[in-house]
Amino acid sequence: MQYSIATVCIAGTFESKVKAIAEAGFTHLELFENDWVTYSGSPRQARQMLDDFGLNISVFQPFRDFECLPEPLRSNALDRAERKFDLMGELGSDLLMICSSVHPQCLGGINRAADDLGELAERAEKRGIRIAFEALSWSPTLWDYRDAWEAVRRADHPALGLCLDTFHIFSRGCDLGQIRNIPGEKIFLVQVADAPNLQMDPLSWSRHHRCFPGQGQLDLSGFMDNLNNTGFDGPFSLEVFNDQFRSGHAQPTAADGYRSLVYLAGQQENKADLKPAHAPGAVEFIEFAASEQEQVQISSILTGLGFAKTGVHKSKRVERWQQGKINLVINQEPESHAQQYHSQHGLSVCAYGLTQSEPEHVLARAAQLAYPESRGNPVKDTHGLGALTGPAGALLYLVNPEDANTHWEREFVEQTDRPAAYLDRVDHVAMSVDFEESLAASLFYRSALNLEATPSVNVLDPSGLVRSQVYENSDKSLCFTLNSTQASNTSQARIRENYAGSGVNHIAFSTTDIFATAEYLAAHGVSTMTVPTNYYDDLDARFLLGASEVGRLSQWNILYDEDEQGPFYQLYTHMLGGRFCFEIVQRNGYRGYGMANSQLRLTMQARELGLA
Repeated sequence: MQYSIATVCIAGTFESKVKAIAEAGFTHLELFENDWVTYSGSPRQARQMLDDFGLNISVFQPFRDFECLPEPLRSNALDRAERKFDLMGELGSDLLMICSSVHPQCLGGINRAADDLGELAERAEKRGIRIAFEALSWSPTLWDYRDAWEAVRRADHPALGLCLDTFHIFSRGCDLGQIRNIPGEKIFLVQVADAPNLQMDPLSWSRHHRCFPGQGQLDLSGFMDNLNNTGFDGPFSLEVFNDQFRSGHAQPTAADGYRSLVYLAGQQENKADLKPAHAPGAVEFIEFAASEQEQVQISSILTGLGFAKTGVHKSKRVERWQQGKINLVINQEPESHAQQYHSQHGLSVCAYGLTQSEPEHVLARAAQLAYPESRGNPVKDTHGLGALTGPAGALLYLVNPEDANTHWEREFVEQTDRPAAYLDRVDHVAMSVDFEESLAASLFYRSALNLEATPSVNVLDPSGLVRSQVYENSDKSLCFTLNSTQASNTSQARIRENYAGSGVNHIAFSTTDIFATAEYLAAHGVSTMTVPTNYYDDLDARFLLGASEVGRLSQWNILYDEDEQGPFYQLYTHMLGGRFCFEIVQRNGYRGYGMANSQLRLTMQARELGLA
């Protein structure tokens, strides 16, 4: 297939879009008419610019309101098409995309559409041009791809074919199974877009919420299964209208577009384009970048949480703290990746270790997706672990749990025995990310790490809405949550401000006895965020827990939820430097992440930050 992207997908002028598209690795683009009419150069100059960047025009689009019009509108539409053919000849484009009519005087009818398209195709063929006809999901007369195909089939002209657009197909709930009955040679163009599942009219949904494959919730894999059965081998192009993309930077958006097509095509079993790789298994370690003063601060709370410093690096200012299966690293080594990260963000999580039995497969897959391998500072970071740069710029090291000589043994001197564990493992890590970065982060987690995405939800903060989405492996032993917002006064926005960028919101550790853990924290000087009494009154009414149980929860500021699998308990420490806090959770079969308590958590954080 021929990867392509519509110029409407990214921000900028026509010239800057062309440059970004070429740099992303594309060899073809869809020239959107609006980008052409705002360009100040001639067709010859445009063609020369495209040649200089090694780009071809896969399709010129869109041509609107053509078929099923009464006279004189029908003749006028044919005249308009001839003018487009003139321009396309000068630009070197040989495929015109026509979307089904929304003209108020459109008469409708598949036979009438077939007649009009057949006449247009006859004229186009004389110019060496072909026509791709698309069913527009908000067309009042022809919105189903199956009707568009029937019009193309009845017209029966070699210069006329079908355009399949995933958004238009999914937004109207069209059956995917009939795609495989269309001959691949009659599909002239496939336009791909993902989207979140929203309940709204197709036009508004289309114009503001489309996104790249791997960033939404549409069953694009099912679409591809059916498309592959047709034998299609033509232009495979992105057509995405998205407010975030239109206000972002062209180059990273185009790069994400290219890798999204590689990812989508690579999901098919009969495609060898993308290296298969399993999702990482768990968090092996979390690394903090800290100053000397911050090291004292974080060491104090870790001690209160029951951690012990069990090792020091053989040659660097790096410490290992442990409890249960949890490994935390505090890095103060000058000129290391951690300290470079610290210079930008202050006290923060600069890296994670993720268990992966075949790290070379993940790195090879990531390279195909244009996510380069990183090894931090090649002089200062000597552990030999390959890594990817994740959201917020933190490194994600891939740690093979089957290594006979682990990086801990190679790098660290054991200092003390592990303490008795109240906490056993990292349950999940929550990130506060810039709204403009959230879709890019989604694509990274899904395409490079093979994590599964849950539907995004909106959570109320005292000062605005926060969008939250979970990315997890199949057994939930690894989970990242992304929180983003466009509101400037939310706790998430303040956290990003304190970080001078995106960063960790909270790190959740699991325990098997949250009440004993809460008592231990209190005895060792770790106070927790105060939960309002009203919360517990409401809790008693919702779950009928009884006064004694609610009293115990209230005594220790413990939050509660339950699902069909069992109950869930949460408590939060105070925030460190207005940046992040620690969460303690207990799962008794519960499968979620306490979404019912998210508004309360955001409110508590907002109070800590002086925002509520």
